[in-house]
Amino acid sequence: MSKTWKRLAAMAVLLLATAGAAAAASLPDFTGIVQQNGPAVVNVQAVISQPEGSMPAGAQGMPPDFFRFFGIPMPRQQPGAGEEMSLGSGFIISSDGYILTNNHVVAHASKVTVKLSDRRDYTAKVVGTDPSYDIALLKIDAKNLPTVSIGDSNTLKAGQWVLAIGSPYGLSHTVTAGIVSAVGRSLGTDQPYVPFIQTDVPINRGNSGGPLFNLDGQVVGINSQIFSNSGGYMGLSFAIPIDVAMNAVQQIKAKGYVSHGIIGVFVQPLTRSLAKSLKLDSESGALVAKLVAGGAAEKAGVHVGDLITAFNGQPVYSSSDLPPMVGLAPIGSIAKLTVLRDGKPRTLDVRIEAAPRNAADLAAVQGRAESGNNLGLVVENITQEQRSQLGLKNGEGVLITRVLGSAAMQAGLHAGDVILMVGQRPVGSAKAFDQALQGYRPGDDVMLLVRRDNLTQFIAIPVPKQG
Repeated sequence: MSKTWKRLAAMAVLLLATAGAAAAASLPDFTGIVQQNGPAVVNVQAVISQPEGSMPAGAQGMPPDFFRFFGIPMPRQQPGAGEEMSLGSGFIISSDGYILTNNHVVAHASKVTVKLSDRRDYTAKVVGTDPSYDIALLKIDAKNLPTVSIGDSNTLKAGQWVLAIGSPYGLSHTVTAGIVSAVGRSLGTDQPYVPFIQTDVPINRGNSGGPLFNLDGQVVGINSQIFSNSGGYMGLSFAIPIDVAMNAVQQIKAKGYVSHGIIGVFVQPLTRSLAKSLKLDSESGALVAKLVAGGAAEKAGVHVGDLITAFNGQPVYSSSDLPPMVGLAPIGSIAKLTVLRDGKPRTLDVRIEAAPRNAADLAAVQGRAESGNNLGLVVENITQEQRSQLGLKNGEGVLITRVLGSAAMQAGLHAGDVILMVGQRPVGSAKAFDQALQGYRPGDDVMLLVRRDNLTQFIAIPVPKQG
């Protein structure tokens, strides 16, 4: 090799080394965050009494590959007959012993133990929980404890670095890092009030309830759920925004439970065909499909067919955006609801009401049962106005308003789809739909003719087996 080529090769090696060093220098150093906050992160162990293989409240109806509640009981931990050990994480929010974790970590617990970073163990009292937010507030009898700093999750943006500390598989104070992948993510109908933070931070079972930090060393979220085909990390992790969690903490401390705001509307996504029928250029907004009789929205003058575009000045881009906004609004306050009706914007004053605290009362207020049917589909009759918008004939089709069953979710069904037939039988009402399903048994495949936008196709869904 000539001297010239040798010099060029040496220069190339030097440039690559310099670039590598520069890239390494640009990466954040997490050691300060870990040293400052590690002592305030705890390991949570809960002895729960429930049948083996059962899931905590709120986990039913999820697809089998969505290991949402990854602090679930671990079969290898068996304290006694009929008992299992749930392992999770938590963090200290006040020096007098208040600790935040996930509800699913301590659900049905007969005993909760908290282990600090200095190896001290405490029996914890469950002060209060909220399954809708998946939040639990614990209290241990201790003083002068290290605490975390609470940040503002509303300032998070996709691409920002975040750091998690927790106890995956019981390995306490494990540190992982990544970036925010998305904010305001909706994950289904069992937690409609939570606008999740999506990250690519490696999270596994046992991290549940642990803190998610920003680069300022402030907690911005509580690690809660993962998407996985194996039960382990696959790049999709979800955290509850700390603003949502602290709202729940304040209410639990004040009254022992959490109230969620409602205005009495059922909304659906604005599809391309619906947007076209309304002469709109985009599919942004939440379309009002039904009003609760005597509810706040009806009293405020909201109509079926209105398109909700903003709540208290915050844009509503999709139907999943509205529940978290309304849920966090103070009970009794007056909210400004911006709707589009006949192509013209209107602003309506709507008073926030408190959602009933139990499922039975909530179903009564909503005017329909939420249990669905053997497919886990909740459907409603289609109004004449909706039929006109969808281009349907009289007595044709039913509208899906909620998807609760895992098989239906895996098949891709979602709210806003229209079911035209069950097998070879046309259905034109919710009653007819439920009657058509009565002949199917667990293990049978049900063929549904489904319409979405301008596409109509048959989809086969297995009736889930009981057990």
